Amino acid sequence: MSTLQLGALNAEILRNLGIVAEDEGALQRVAKYLRRVARELTSDPTEMTREEFFKRVDEGREQIRRGEGLKMLPNENLEDFLKRVG
Repeated sequence: MSTLQLGALNAEILRNLGIVAEDEGALQRVAKYLRRVARELTSDPTEMTREEFFKRVDEGREQIRRGEGLKMLPNENLEDFLKRVG
């Protein structure tokens, strides 16, 4: 999107917000929607709590204990390992 298009879009949003601001119910709906969109843009899907992280580590250790893990061979580089297992 070009700078001119972005400017026009911003102006349109501000004009529409001016209209919406006159109706409290509509303004609340817009605010709720904006919060949801902002949350989606700032959230990190890979983020996890400390407990979730250690649970995944424990699950990985259990898989290795059962022999389900993969190991790189001595002197094997990552590219060769991925070709071999993948």
